[in-house]
Amino acid sequence: MHATQHPDLDLLFQRLARAPAVLVSVSRTQGSVPREAGTWMAVWPEGQVGTIGGGHLEWDALKQARDALAAGASAPWTHRVALGPSLGQCCGGVVELCFEPVTQAGAAVLQQRLAPVLTPVALFGGGHVGQAIVRALAPLPFAVHWIDSRDGVFPEPLPSTVCAEHSEPVRDAVRDLPPGARVLIMSFSHAEDLDIVAACLQRRRASGDLPFVGLIGSQTKWATFRRRLFERGFTEEELGGITCPIGLPGIVGKEPAVIAASVVAQLLLVRSG
Repeated sequence: MHATQHPDLDLLFQRLARAPAVLVSVSRTQGSVPREAGTWMAVWPEGQVGTIGGGHLEWDALKQARDALAAGASAPWTHRVALGPSLGQCCGGVVELCFEPVTQAGAAVLQQRLAPVLTPVALFGGGHVGQAIVRALAPLPFAVHWIDSRDGVFPEPLPSTVCAEHSEPVRDAVRDLPPGARVLIMSFSHAEDLDIVAACLQRRRASGDLPFVGLIGSQTKWATFRRRLFERGFTEEELGGITCPIGLPGIVGKEPAVIAASVVAQLLLVRSG
C-alpha cells in the first residue's frame, strides 16, 4: 500500500463527491491566535472536516458557512475577526478567514493546495509498539514507511499516510529511504536492530541525510550495541548521533500506547527543530 495524503483530505474528497461545501481557511494572522495561517476546515449543512481552532471563532465561522450553503452562495469572501472579549476569546490576536464555496469539480486544485508537507518517518518493526506508533502518527503531519522482515505483520487497513514494505534482509531498506527520514528502530530481533543501526550509520557517513535515528531499548542494550558497532569501525562521534532509549525523558510506563505517546512527542520536537 502506498502513502497518499492526510486523513482529513481523504474525508474532504469523500464528502465533497456527495455534496458541495464551504472551505474556511485561515488566510492571515496577527498576534496570539488559536491556529496558524493555512489551517482549514470544510463545512457542510451537517458536519465538518478539520478545525480552525474551536471556540466562538469556529462556531461563528460554521454559522456563516452554513448560511452561505443554504443561500446557494458561489463567490468567496473574507472575514476579519479580533479575538477579544466580545467574541468570548481572550487570545488578543486577529484572524482573517477566507470562505470559499467548493465542489467536486475543483478537487484537483484543492488537492494541490491543501496537501500538507509530511515529514518522512521510517519505522522498522511491526510489533505492538510499532503498531501503537503508527496509530498515534496517523492524524499528524508524517508520512510513515513501515518496514519488517516478516510476512503478515501489518494490520489492515493502514492509514493513508502509511506504506508498508516487507524487506529481507531488513537492513537493505535503509538504502532507499527518502532523504530527511526520521528513523525508528524496533524490530523483533536485536540482531536485526543492530544491522539496521549499522546501515543507518553507513548511510549517514555517506550522505548525512538521516537527521534522527532512534533505537528502542534500555541503556544496557545500547551499551552492548555501542561496543559492537565500535568494533565494526564506527567512531564515538558517529555513535553519539544515535538516540537510545527513544522517547521523552520522564514519561514512564512500558505499555505500547505510553511508549508511542512519548516517541511521537519526541518526533514532533525534532520536526520543529
